[in-house]
Amino acid sequence: MSLKYESTVREPLINGTKDFHQVTEDIVRPIEGKPGKLWYLGLYISVALLLFGVFSVTWEVYYGIGVWGVNKTVDWAWAITNFVWWVGIGHAGTLISAILLLFRQGWRTGVNRAAEAMTIFAVMCAGQFPIWHVGRVWDVFFIFPYPNTRGPLWPNFNSPLLWDVFAVSTYFTVSVLFWYAGLLPDMATIRDRAKTKLRKFLYGVAAMGWTGSVKNWQRTEALFIVLAALATPLVLSVHSVVSMDFATSVIPGWHTTIFPPYFVAGAIFSGFAMVQTLLIVTRKILHLEEYITLGHIEAMNKVIMLTGGIVAVAYCSEFFVAWYSGDFGEGGAFWWRVNGPYWWAWWCLITCNVICPQMFWFKKLRRNIAFTFFMSIIINIGMWFERFVIIVLSLYHDWLPSSWSYFSPKWPDIGFYVGTFGLFFTCYFLFAKYFPVIAIHEIKHVLKTSGESYKATMGAIEKESTEEFAEGVAHAAAH
Repeated sequence: MSLKYESTVREPLINGTKDFHQVTEDIVRPIEGKPGKLWYLGLYISVALLLFGVFSVTWEVYYGIGVWGVNKTVDWAWAITNFVWWVGIGHAGTLISAILLLFRQGWRTGVNRAAEAMTIFAVMCAGQFPIWHVGRVWDVFFIFPYPNTRGPLWPNFNSPLLWDVFAVSTYFTVSVLFWYAGLLPDMATIRDRAKTKLRKFLYGVAAMGWTGSVKNWQRTEALFIVLAALATPLVLSVHSVVSMDFATSVIPGWHTTIFPPYFVAGAIFSGFAMVQTLLIVTRKILHLEEYITLGHIEAMNKVIMLTGGIVAVAYCSEFFVAWYSGDFGEGGAFWWRVNGPYWWAWWCLITCNVICPQMFWFKKLRRNIAFTFFMSIIINIGMWFERFVIIVLSLYHDWLPSSWSYFSPKWPDIGFYVGTFGLFFTCYFLFAKYFPVIAIHEIKHVLKTSGESYKATMGAIEKESTEEFAEGVAHAAAH
């Protein structure tokens, strides 16, 4: 009888001697125990940033959008830059959850839960910017489609801004469903281990009556496949639609067909960098090094290398097309990016997104935790500058020299952006305390094929079988 197991040559996805019970104990421990000092410190800082953001937004609503740094030339600036940046960060969660599930990539099991949560929180942060960017926020419902009862106020379905409403809301809905469906078995596990009536009741409600029956598992697996099939096109469509906000205009540097794939690759690039940032911190604070291994870190760094290369090619393509077109406005827009007043922003973009990631060609650096953490932050800084360069550096040089202007953010701009970091990390710290950061049932699913102890056992059996076969061959040859 043949045994089905993964090749012993492949790196194990779960380190240490683990069984099903130990997996549950390790992952549930942070939820059942008291958080450490680092968790409280992170939560307090996040809440403080969130409160500062609320104050900044309140100031803007009371005094008007004029308190921001926008002017008559650069009217899309800080808010839209941050909107595109946050939407991009949310891409990694859906990619890890959906596409890698369909391709049966086992290494996703250690990182998918945190990535899915990151997607939800990032989209929540992104959604803030278009809402408050309208200025008169009490009229924000005009951006949503509704029956034509207001005559000329009917929203324009030809506007890419309305496409964003459909794309981002659909993306958010599918991401929440995918994340919550995966939580059901784990919520039932915590419910069954609860020691107080309140915890048992709350986690019981969250588990939605999960019993672990065969029918429960069959329906969950079917739901996963359906949601993965729905979410996979969203990875390509959401940021493609966001790119249409720019590509359908006539602004130099924007109206280009390369924007949809360029934006999607950049989104995955920045999204995986943010996943690295979160997971490296999470594995250290929650002591999950045996489940979020160096193999996971290296696999994600390889995706970062791939998407970073695509982004670098897109940068080159932009300059080539601008030169080949022979258009003065188009060529001038890219020349001003390199040598204009914002030259520092463009060079920060190139340094962070093109030059620095080349270090990942070295395996030792791909598997170095400190270097990966540093690079994950550098990459997201670079991707923020990319969005800033695309938006502001295409607007500040208008067709009329008399309207050229220099954009500088004011403190409400910066406060709003900082506040979204507070919202993001407040949600993430609370998620890490009350929900399993790693999918318990998915780890158990790969434990018997990718666990270190199991691989060692199978490797010994394989070695013994090989030796016996060699002895048999030698014996037969001798006779």
